[in-house]
Amino acid sequence: MGLFNLKKNKKFNYKPRYYKSDSNPFELKHKFSDKRTTVEKNNLRQTFKIALNDLKTYDKKSLHFIFMVSFLLILLFLLIIDFDLTIFFNE
Repeated sequence: MGLFNLKKNKKFNYKPRYYKSDSNPFELKHKFSDKRTTVEKNNLRQTFKIALNDLKTYDKKSLHFIFMVSFLLILLFLLIIDFDLTIFFNE
């Protein structure tokens, strides 16, 4: 009855001989996982609470900068295609 006793994968704990750091150089992790707060194994409710708190404390300066750059790019595009901008102004 080998149906319920499945084979387990082998795990190797290899450390290079002349590697000076304490961390494992072969460890696979995401490069932004240190900065994220919702990566940990939380339940769904806790994850949403943490995400909402992060959203409330989000830096608004970068958001305004993105909107200003996008507005300027759209305006530049409209000027390049020779769009009549006088329809936006009342005379």
